[in-house]
Amino acid sequence: MSPSAVIQPESISNGRPVPVASSKLASLNGSAKSQTIEEMAGNWDDFSFAHIRESQVSRAMTRRYFADLDKYAESDIVIVGAGSCGLSAAYCLAKARPDLKIAIIEAGVAPGGGAWLGGQLFSAMIMRKPADAFLNELGIPYEDEGPTSNFVVVKHAALFTSTVLSKVLQFPNVKLFNATAVEDLITRKNASTGALHIAGVVTNWTLVSMHHDDQSCMDPNTINAPVIISTTGHDGPFGAFSVKRLVSMNVIPSLGGMRGLDMNTAEDAIVKGTREIAPGLIVGGMELSEVDGANRMGPTFGAMALSGVKAAEEALRIFDQRKVECAE
Repeated sequence: MSPSAVIQPESISNGRPVPVASSKLASLNGSAKSQTIEEMAGNWDDFSFAHIRESQVSRAMTRRYFADLDKYAESDIVIVGAGSCGLSAAYCLAKARPDLKIAIIEAGVAPGGGAWLGGQLFSAMIMRKPADAFLNELGIPYEDEGPTSNFVVVKHAALFTSTVLSKVLQFPNVKLFNATAVEDLITRKNASTGALHIAGVVTNWTLVSMHHDDQSCMDPNTINAPVIISTTGHDGPFGAFSVKRLVSMNVIPSLGGMRGLDMNTAEDAIVKGTREIAPGLIVGGMELSEVDGANRMGPTFGAMALSGVKAAEEALRIFDQRKVECAE
């Protein structure tokens, strides 16, 4: 006979409690059975976690990670940089094309780039209209000062970043490899035209990449993909990496260099300019400012989100052609 169940209110939806069934017989003494928070309340003296052997934890982590390395060694689209632009692109791509394998490579341990805070370490995130359309898409609440207001305010930048990150990671066709740096680009030469196109990325653990100068040579890994979206930000230790590499490979002659702050000029330029810079390589966000000599926009984030939206659109536009070119 099945154990009797009690109905516990778990959450409130539209002003009404949502009932959840839970077993009366669930044990707090190391049981592996799922329990509710309500069942745990007041029973902490008898509380214990389910018994485990340390090797179980190790194997649970490593077998999944190595399975992901194997699965995404051949990806459809690689996004370099998990800041606001890269995550926005990943969201749009994964939603539009659940059949594509999308790998995100982020050098930092924590994804999100500089979008955990607004300007000068303040909390609020400002987005100029019409970037509020992307907030509506994600279901992120914001303050709007009325129809004549030209911007909206998310009460904390972390609300935006945590929301888009959680939504991206829930897609089954997306894998985030954080604490992983892109050290180089995989290239192919078109047999008929001689033109160079990008066919993937060369990766390494970020800590290894940071210590090539004081350790012996440690060779990298690779991910093949017909389309790369690079959103590594403006020039810095890992910033503007892909476009700087294009210059060193003579794919583009030089960088324009990011100009001074002008919000009105900068945000339009970044969104409009998001494009395929070299065959197979789309550049968006502040990395694009280094290519085009665009202005920086400072503490307003609408261009980062909508540059990601446009980068996803560009990627889907060129994907079939680039996949054929990278088939060998």
